[in-house]
This record gives sequence, C-alpha cells and structure tokens, in this order.
Amino acid sequence: MALYAIGDLHLHFSSPLKAGAQRRERVWKDHEEKFRRSCTSLLGEDDTLVLVGDHSWGRDLDESAADLRWIAALPGRKILTRGNHDMFWGASKTPLLNERWAGELFFLQNNYAACGDVALVGTKGHCFEGPFWLDGRGRILGWDGEAEEQAKKLVERELARLRLSFEAAKADGYRRFIVFLHYPPTSILEDESGFTAMAEEYGAEKLIYAHCHGEARFHDSLEGLHRGVEYRLVSGDYLNWQPLKLLD
Repeated sequence: MALYAIGDLHLHFSSPLKAGAQRRERVWKDHEEKFRRSCTSLLGEDDTLVLVGDHSWGRDLDESAADLRWIAALPGRKILTRGNHDMFWGASKTPLLNERWAGELFFLQNNYAACGDVALVGTKGHCFEGPFWLDGRGRILGWDGEAEEQAKKLVERELARLRLSFEAAKADGYRRFIVFLHYPPTSILEDESGFTAMAEEYGAEKLIYAHCHGEARFHDSLEGLHRGVEYRLVSGDYLNWQPLKLLD
C-alpha cells in the first residue's frame, strides 16, 4: 500500500496543446508514454497515486474526459488535486466529479482521502508570481503591488479550503497528515507563508507541491525539512516522469 505523487501531466488527448515548452523541450517528448511505463513498473493495484494538479489542457469536462480516462486506467488508486490550468474543475464541481468518477478517481478539495492511518489533505493553493521588475543581473528591484494584493486574496481563499480538508480528517480521528498543493507553498519572496504555518499547526509530516517547471524554477520554494515538515517538489519534468514514493 505504497503512496506516490507527481504533478503537471498537462495531457491533451482531445484538446489543443497550449504550452510551447511541451513542443520544444526534450523532457516533454513522449512524456505520456514515459509516465505510463513508470507507473506500470512502480505501482501495484493496492498502491495510491496522488496527481498534484494540471492534469489536462481541456477547456471543459468534455475536452478533458479522454485525459481523465487515461489517468483512470493507470494502476492503483488515483487521487487528484486542482491545478491552475484544470479548467474542467470549477471549485463547486468537486462533488459532481466524485460522483461521476466514483470508483475510478477521487477529487481532493474540501475533503480528504485516507492512506492507512494517514489523511491526505489538500487544495490548489496559490502564491504571488509577479510581475517583478528586474535589473540586468536578474535581481528583483520591485513588483506589482496591485497584483500582490489580488494574490493575497486568492491565498486566503485557498487557506480556508485547506483548513476544511484538515478539519474533516481531524473530525474522523486522523492525527497524521500529508498536504498536497499544486502551487508551491511560498513565493520567491517568502521563507514562510500561511500554508507553511497551517502545515505546522496540524503537525503535517510532508507538504508536496508541483507547478514549478523548467530548471530555472525547480528551486523557487522550500525543499527538504523545515520546522518539522518535509517539503518536496513533484512536477513531472522535475521527476522525469517517475512518481515519487512518499510512504511504503
């Protein structure tokens, strides 16, 4: 009953490809087949795979259905969190998605999933990503304050959703937690955030995140052990399409 995680599959079996990097960068060439082979060799039917956002480029559920069916056909139990590009998954649609895909996929938002005695909690998350003003050496001189204020509002909304997830698990008696966010828990301006504080508040063992693509962004946020919580990036291109094992 091992637990694995990976994010940012960006599938497009029935929709247009919308990211230039997927056309240009070698790591994305045939990434679907690389990932499928990795899952086949690593995962058994009793294992759990958490897919940490940005599953599909589809604009709605019809365009994303083929991508979700492809995910559902992978070995093991599949749990999905929302990503910023998952247009098929509006915040109010989680119960409907869980009803439609019952027994095949579980959509994690305002709820939790159990993995043994560990509760898997999560939400999309958010962090401020600019725009920034840089000097000739790439050092940050300033940033858009209005965009920063809007980002703070989105962070507060996502923190409320994450607390609902924690509290649902806690009410059912769980005391061990692993947190899954799509966005990194901190921006490049931060050493801590509301997400890190909440992980510490509930005594989470790990916080897993994705979203950071390309070598230039692999170290945008926390990595390793900080204040008792282990932080791990699981973007697919960072892991070269091999899911990361979190629990045996």
